[in-house]
Amino acid sequence: MKRNKLVIVGVGHVGSYVLADAMKLGLFAEIAVIDIDKDVAFGEALDQEHATALTYMSNTTVRAGDYSECADADVIICAAGPSMLKSEEDAMPDRAKLASVNSEIIREVMTGITKYTKDAIVILITNPLDTMVYIAENEFGYPKGRVFGTGTMLDSARLRKIIATNFDIDPKSVIGYMMGEHGHTAFPVLSRLNVQGFGEKELDQVFQGKRPLSREDIKQQVVQAAFDVLNGKGWTNAGVAQAAVTLAKAILLDERSVYPVSTTLHGQYGYDGDVALSMPCIIGKNGVEKQLEIALDEQELEWLHQSAQYIQEAMKVAGTGKAKIYN
Repeated sequence: MKRNKLVIVGVGHVGSYVLADAMKLGLFAEIAVIDIDKDVAFGEALDQEHATALTYMSNTTVRAGDYSECADADVIICAAGPSMLKSEEDAMPDRAKLASVNSEIIREVMTGITKYTKDAIVILITNPLDTMVYIAENEFGYPKGRVFGTGTMLDSARLRKIIATNFDIDPKSVIGYMMGEHGHTAFPVLSRLNVQGFGEKELDQVFQGKRPLSREDIKQQVVQAAFDVLNGKGWTNAGVAQAAVTLAKAILLDERSVYPVSTTLHGQYGYDGDVALSMPCIIGKNGVEKQLEIALDEQELEWLHQSAQYIQEAMKVAGTGKAKIYN
């Protein structure tokens, strides 16, 4: 009998939240947690076991382990490495500054994983996300589509919330997403934004928002939203953890749901194996089942190229393949 198994690598601020959300999901028979601090891994696993005894809602077995746990894993979620933290000097710290440190950590993690499997679907959270995805996806011989990042899923949720708040409507009625980098250069695909069929150019007139819809303004609001959380409590974790668990669910249930996740581009928008960024993708039992190259308007294409160039600068710092010679 197949036993759905999740492995979580790194159980700090983000990974511990992934564990809690995954336990509540109730889809996994087994969850193993791996952390460089074995005491933390043990404590988190034990704490969640105690929590299940309180709720009577899950028979999930949870334990601390090592990379050998990956051998029969269905899904691996990687939240290893330091995250952005609140800075007194910089109200908007850049994820890309983590590239040199976290690139080595991701290489260590992928070395550990690939010693035991190249079958499990690997979902990355570690920042700078797009650079980490590129490393994990391209340096370890992992099958195409089976390694990807949470990408702009959280950025897209923030976009929908901002639009909904402005027009005083339910966020679930808003269809829209962000593309590009998970970070400073993420951009909204407003040419495709709609609320039950009403598009970008109709929203102000139909819903009479608090302020006129402005592309630059919306773009900045979404990016700023992450730092509002960061500068409030010192880190971000709830939203991105939920994004990762949502993707894990889509894989286990073969939902073929469409989400904007981070993957290496293979010919889309003129990039061929030289950058990873977020674009709409079908997510199912094999991970990224298909990348969906949606047509962008002139401004959105300009934003995409700016974002790709920014990511490639971080890739240079991380010492990744083609990025080292990219002009």
